[in-house]
Amino acid sequence: MKIAYFDCFAGISGDMTLGALIDAGADVEKLQDALSGLHLHGYKIEVKSVEKSHIMATDVNVEVDDHHHHHHRGLTHIREIIQQSGLSGWVKDTAIRIFTRLAEAEAKVHGSTPDEVHFHEVGAVDAIVDIVGTAICLELLDRPKVVASPLPTFHGFATGAHGTFPLPAPATVELLQGVPLRRFDVEGELVTPTGAAIITTIASEFGSMPSMSINKVGHGSGKKEREFPNLLRVILGEGVGDYPSSGRIVVIETNIDDFNPQFYDSVMERLFSAGALDVYLSPIQMKKNRPGTLLSVLCPFDKAHEFSEIVLKETSTLGVRITEWDRICLDRRWQEVETDYGRIRIKIGELGGKIINASPEYEDCKKAADAHNVPVKLVYDAAVAAYSDIM
Repeated sequence: MKIAYFDCFAGISGDMTLGALIDAGADVEKLQDALSGLHLHGYKIEVKSVEKSHIMATDVNVEVDDHHHHHHRGLTHIREIIQQSGLSGWVKDTAIRIFTRLAEAEAKVHGSTPDEVHFHEVGAVDAIVDIVGTAICLELLDRPKVVASPLPTFHGFATGAHGTFPLPAPATVELLQGVPLRRFDVEGELVTPTGAAIITTIASEFGSMPSMSINKVGHGSGKKEREFPNLLRVILGEGVGDYPSSGRIVVIETNIDDFNPQFYDSVMERLFSAGALDVYLSPIQMKKNRPGTLLSVLCPFDKAHEFSEIVLKETSTLGVRITEWDRICLDRRWQEVETDYGRIRIKIGELGGKIINASPEYEDCKKAADAHNVPVKLVYDAAVAAYSDIM
C-alpha cells in the first residue's frame, strides 16, 4: 500500500501542501498541463528551491494579477469550473470535496449556507490552484493513502476580508473538530482554513507515522520566517506488513430472559452513543425452555468497564461475560459522489491499497430519496453509477 504521511510539525497551508508534494516527486509540468484544463486565466505558478533552517524545500507561489485576485466566487461557480474541466473524475471529486468542506465551515461561522458563501480570498484563483493542484499531485503520486500527524496549536489575531479575527480562524476551528492537536502555542497562523480543509478531507487518519518503508521525502516551504523550520514534510513510502489489523477489542455478552423487549432500543442507543463498535441481539433458548436474548457489545479494549456498567445499569442482567478478540479489518475511507439527488457518501474498503468493497451509505440514500420522493433504490443505483464514472 502506498502511503503519504503528512508531518505537519509547523502546520499546513495550500501552498505548503503543493510544495511538499512537488518536492516529493509530483511532476511540475504535468501539474501545469492538468491545471490548464480549468480554463482559468491571469495567473502563473512559480516553483523554486529555498532553504529553511538549513533544510532544502520547494516553495510554490501562485502569482495572480489584481483583477483576478479580487474576483469573488461562490461554491456553485467553483464546482462548475472543476466539473467542466478535463481533469480525471477522481481529481474533480477530491477537489470538490475539499471546497465543499470549506464552504460548510465558512457558512456555519457566518450564519449562511454553503451555496451562499462567497469565498473572497479562498475563492480566488490562487486558492483554486492550491486545492485542485493538491488533488492533481496526489494522483500523479498514484493516489497514496494519506495519514497526518496531529496539528500544532497557535494563537494571535489576523486581518482578512471580514476584519480582525482570532487565531485559529473561525473556519479553521470548525474544520479541525475531532482532529488531534499538539500543544505548540506559537503566535501566528500555522494552519490556514485552506490547509485545514485539505488535510481533513484527504487524510484517512491522524496519528503517528504508520509502519512503512520510506521511498521519498518532500518539504514544502511556508512564506514566513520563524524560529523553527516553517515547513510541511510529506513522507512517501510503502506500508510494511500492511495486512489490515485493528488490534484487540473486547466483546461483552449477557443472556437475558426477563427484560421488556421494548427497552432494548434504549439500551442500544445508549451503547452506540457511548462509542460502541457494534451492538446486536441474538435469539437463544435458555434453561427451563425459556426464550431469551443474547446481548453482544463490541467496544474498544480500554473501555470494557465503562460498557459493562452501561449494560448492568440499563438491563435486568446480574452479570456479563468479557472476552478479548483480535480484529482484522479492511482499511476504510469515505468518498462523496454527485448524483441527481445530491451528494452521497460511498464507504470504501481497501486491502493492501486495492479497493475490495465500495457501497453507498444507506442513510444518505434514504435522506435523498425522502427529499426527492423517489424509491431509495434509484438513489442507491445512481450513487453506484456516479462512483463507477470517477474510478
